[in-house]
Parts: sequence; C-alpha cells; structure tokens
Amino acid sequence: MIRALIFDMDGLMIDTEHLYWEVGRELAREHGKTVSDGTLRRMMGRDRLASSRIFAQETGVPLAPEAVMTQREEKMLERFNRGGIEPMRGLREILERFHGRLRLGVATSSPRILVEAALPAIGVDRYFDVITAGDEITSGKPDPEIYLKTMSKLQVTPETTVVLEDAPAGAMAGMRSGAHVIAVPSPLTAQEDFSQVAKMRVNDLFEAAEQIERTLG
Repeated sequence: MIRALIFDMDGLMIDTEHLYWEVGRELAREHGKTVSDGTLRRMMGRDRLASSRIFAQETGVPLAPEAVMTQREEKMLERFNRGGIEPMRGLREILERFHGRLRLGVATSSPRILVEAALPAIGVDRYFDVITAGDEITSGKPDPEIYLKTMSKLQVTPETTVVLEDAPAGAMAGMRSGAHVIAVPSPLTAQEDFSQVAKMRVNDLFEAAEQIERTLG
C-alpha cells in the first residue's frame, strides 16, 4: 500500500532548469569562460556542491566549488525574486488529487532559501507535510540520504513511498533509498536513460498521477 509521495523540485515541480543553465552560462561568461550543454546536463539533479565542482573543473573558472555554489544560488534567488517561475504541467492537479490521501513531501538539492522563495511563488507550499532541502543533508543525490530523511519525517517506509524525479541522479537516489521511482523527464532530460534507476517513465505529471492511482486501486 502506497502511503507517501515525494517530489523533487527543480525540473519536476517547477520549470527552473533552464534558469540554472542561464545562470551557468552567465557565471562562466563573467570569468571569460564558456560552459557546454554536456557540463550543464551532468550537473542536473546532483548535490549542490558536487554540481558546482563539476562546473569549476570542466569550465576552468578561477573559483573554488564553494564559491561557484554561492554565486549560482545568489543568481537563482535574484531570478526567483523577480518572479516569472512557472509550475510544471500537471503539478497542481497531482497535488490536489493526492493531498489528504497520501503524505506529501519535497526532497530537493536546492537550499532552503530557494525552496522558501520558489514554492510560495507558485502557490503550492501548503500541500506539503515536510520539506528536506539540500543544505540540510550531508550527502546529496545520487546518495539516498535526502529521501531516507524525508521518509523518516513522514513516518513512512521505502516500500510504501513513491518518488517522482526528472533527472537520473535524483532517480538513482530514490532507487537506492528503496522507494518506487517514477521518472518524469523535463525537456532538458528527455534524452536521458532512466531504465536502470526508475520502475517506470512517464511523459508528465498527469500520467504519473494515473499510474499512482492504479497502484492505490
């Protein structure tokens, strides 16, 4: 019996991945460098410091990974505060459908300050029983810590939990936690292979909701 549903945030609930790519290109440009799509794609869904380490190593910017992380997050917060971020297709519908029926949680690599800016901006913060942010854990995705911690807060077990993820690293974290993973790729991860890290792959959150409903039935 499924008792809980845990959502990733960036690229799964909110259309923010293109903003991270924009920020990455801007940060590289400020230091006279360029960043490839391959680098930006490898950064997606990972622990915030690990992503920043990939960026620093592959672009050659003269910054420590910690400085890259800080500057990326400052630039993202500026964009969030300017408004204009949009929920992914089907988000409000899936939340309305399962709110009150399942325990709902968020497990995101983004820091708490970005979560607290983003979720209220699209009016969905009220749906969630718990939120675990990337600056509240020791080991980020693809390590399962964030999902195990979120399940503990929700007081549920992995075998009764569904995880929704849009990136392979996040899906791997969910799989390693023992949860049932449904991959919901964003336009930027649509070409990725989820076959080894997710029980199923769907096109959007509408389809994810239908699959969860079948499991509950």
